[in-house]
Amino acid sequence: MAKSNIVTIDLNFQNKTQAIASYLIRHDSGAVLIESGPGSTLPSLEAGLAKEGLSPRDITHVLLTHIHLDHAGAAGWLSRQGAQIFVHPNGAAHMLNPEKLIASATRIYGDRMGTLWGEFLPVAENQLTVPQDAEEIVIGNLKFVAINTPGHAEHHYSYLFEDVCFSGDVGGVRIPGYPYLRAPMPPPELHFGRWRESIARLRALKFARIAPTHFGIFDDVEWQLNELQKNLDAAEKWLEEIMPAEPSADEMRAKFEAWMYEQSRAQNLREDAVQAYALANPLGMSVDGMIRYWKKVKMAGV
Repeated sequence: MAKSNIVTIDLNFQNKTQAIASYLIRHDSGAVLIESGPGSTLPSLEAGLAKEGLSPRDITHVLLTHIHLDHAGAAGWLSRQGAQIFVHPNGAAHMLNPEKLIASATRIYGDRMGTLWGEFLPVAENQLTVPQDAEEIVIGNLKFVAINTPGHAEHHYSYLFEDVCFSGDVGGVRIPGYPYLRAPMPPPELHFGRWRESIARLRALKFARIAPTHFGIFDDVEWQLNELQKNLDAAEKWLEEIMPAEPSADEMRAKFEAWMYEQSRAQNLREDAVQAYALANPLGMSVDGMIRYWKKVKMAGV
């Protein structure tokens, strides 16, 4: 059976390529998107659809891996164009009423919220579908399977489609052209143990290609999952070594950024690739995530 054509739409986040993707798949009466991207990238999304001879009203379904703004921010707008939105049960309430999500993000981004993320509109209840773990999602002639994959967030699904796994953020951040991967570790729900369990579950599915939202479709799945595991192990070891000295958050950010910079230099990353990694995986957010994990999980023995 012939593989479906998957179109990678580059959302040109903050005018940078290869930072955020939305994946487009046609079916017999329209098209599906995996990830909406943020509201700020809607012009790029519309341009990408137009290149395929489509408009936003041709999008019948949007499958969100999780509700972080860079993945789900434009879903409400797309629902107003007629799309049905699919989301993890733990994220559904925030899609119906994103006020708390927006307030939390505003505390972090302040007056940059609009520029970075654009408008985050609610999704009407009748346009929100909440699949269960391992549930098949049949859309026309297409079939997806929702796979619960916590670790990056407790509201995270990966989607299995034919021989591809759309891994959101749980599969790591990777820019095409480089044998280099980072694990995005933002607050408030980073959990190393659950993330490792998700990696084990993904391995067991034995798909041939992996498509992280940041960025692209890769066919070296085993390398990616192995590298992701190494990243998580190294980050947790680094955390365990540095935290007994009770460093300040600023000290931790400086040390972590220096460590990541050394890795970037070792991989000979171009400056545009360094910027793409920084946009897709802000290092300060990973530090904040690790600090919260240490206090709320590690020290509590959860």
